[in-house]
Amino acid sequence: MTDTSHTGTTSYRIDNPEEFARNMLRLFEEGGRAMSGLLERPDAKVSPFSAASEVSEAAKTVTDIFRIWMTDPAKLAEAQGALMRSYVDLWNNSIRRLMGETVEPIAEPDPSDNRFKDPEWSSNPYFDFWKQAYLVTTNWAEDVLQQTDGLDERTRQKADFYFRQLSSAFSPSNFPMTNPEVVRETFATNAQNLVQGMAHLVNDMEKSGDLLKISQTDTAAFEVGKNLAVTPGKIVFQNDIFQLIQYAPTTDKVHEVPLLVVPPWINKFYILDLTPAKSFLKFAVDQGFTVFVVSWVNPDERLSHKTFEDYMLEGVLSASDAVRRETGVEKINVLGYCVGGTLVGSTLAYLAARGEAPFRSATFLTTQVDFSKAGDLLLFTNDAQLASLEEMMAERGYLDGSRMASVFNMMRPRDLIWPYIVNNYMLGKKPFPFDLLFWNQDSTRMPAANHNFYLREFYNENRLAKGQMTLAGVKLDLKKVKLPIYELATREDHIAPAKSVFIGAKLFSGPVEFVLAGSGHIAGVVNPPDKVKYQYWTAAKAAADTLEEWMAMAKEHPGSWWPHWAQWLARHSGDWIAPREPGETLGAVESAPGSYVKAKS
Repeated sequence: MTDTSHTGTTSYRIDNPEEFARNMLRLFEEGGRAMSGLLERPDAKVSPFSAASEVSEAAKTVTDIFRIWMTDPAKLAEAQGALMRSYVDLWNNSIRRLMGETVEPIAEPDPSDNRFKDPEWSSNPYFDFWKQAYLVTTNWAEDVLQQTDGLDERTRQKADFYFRQLSSAFSPSNFPMTNPEVVRETFATNAQNLVQGMAHLVNDMEKSGDLLKISQTDTAAFEVGKNLAVTPGKIVFQNDIFQLIQYAPTTDKVHEVPLLVVPPWINKFYILDLTPAKSFLKFAVDQGFTVFVVSWVNPDERLSHKTFEDYMLEGVLSASDAVRRETGVEKINVLGYCVGGTLVGSTLAYLAARGEAPFRSATFLTTQVDFSKAGDLLLFTNDAQLASLEEMMAERGYLDGSRMASVFNMMRPRDLIWPYIVNNYMLGKKPFPFDLLFWNQDSTRMPAANHNFYLREFYNENRLAKGQMTLAGVKLDLKKVKLPIYELATREDHIAPAKSVFIGAKLFSGPVEFVLAGSGHIAGVVNPPDKVKYQYWTAAKAAADTLEEWMAMAKEHPGSWWPHWAQWLARHSGDWIAPREPGETLGAVESAPGSYVKAKS
């Protein structure tokens, strides 16, 4: 017996009803076990940065917004009436279309919205109805939020964040019966795709730490030191919290002044050294710079006491001292990326207060030193959340990397969560190999003392920008930092928003070359010159009080910002000298990329 259903122009046929029934039975059995496992995981409990805690926060926020609207019944009734009229229009259009008429859609997705790329979202009246109903509802809810009066800036930001979470979750593309690709695959494979998807879910649960880590790429396709982080070099110094890599020269002469790169410790340094074609560090070496990079340890409970101050004294300052001893140069250049840049900025203020000047210039990549406009991460750093987080970290001595990874994914759920749920668990497919997503899933732990200080002192209190922060007994004042600075922001950054980076750049007293790159926090930085994928903007040395004013006078350039930065850095790097081999003075501990970066969480 064959069961056939027709929807629009597509025919769905179960070719083997017995196999379909068996697979559905297997799905229910395995699904029940998987659900039991999910309910027992930390994800299901209200704890810092977990899915359960965010659902709870979202419910509170929606309730608060609804209370505001209940104070104005007439406005609420008008808004509800507008939504009902849209639903009626959509229903009438759908009936007319089923009768053979050609009708214009009342809501269409943005052309960049990949969720609705499948042709059947438009050609099939059933799927088109669900698509338009979703778009009508989310557009209406967004308008309601924008028209809600009486919200302070932080509350509105919070409401907007949770609205994105909810709207992303309820897309019809995320449900098997309303996603045309999943429906087709289910009929074509007699539901084998759903069984395989459940197996992928169970496998992800078994591999995950505190929180479910949805596979975003084929992790078996990559290995650090084999096809990632392969730029040749040596470990020339190490201590408890980092290894120092010196890369081998590739040019017949090099700039006299070396470069020290300080990446974030929230993830691993090789985002700057993916494949050779995408490696920012290899590019810098190929421009004739002697490049050193800090490879932070993946800490466990034994390093729980390491503070932000320790990361400055034993990290940046120890690394810069080692670079100067290895090269015999009195002053070096330094580059900080993301929170690594925040640490470098704090270190520069510390040194300026002490009258010390071991650096000739500083480069900041997507770095915040003023956190007043720090974006959605501010939503995770109120007093209650920090107290809960500190209590949890006190038990084990560190923050599991999966929690910060979860936060970063929640900032872009439409791109970093739901496509993989659909692909892995509904279509039953393995994710494609992608080096950047392999790095994204290769998370690190964070020492409790350091992370507590970072979230509370920078995000929650913004003490560095206010001139209220003290490190190693020294009060920090960014205005005392007068060395040349290259400051890169990225236009679509959701972690270090461009406006936030711009505000922070104005706190330094020296000459600042502000540059804005296309794309976001990662892709805007990892943008090699041979692929003219994104653009960047520069402006003459005219004063601008806001990013908007700066953009009005900025000039757009196609391609990568890397060559522009290399030209700027060369002006601060002295004469040409003979190339340096790694470890000529300090010796070599082991070959790059070293052992610290290979430690798994």
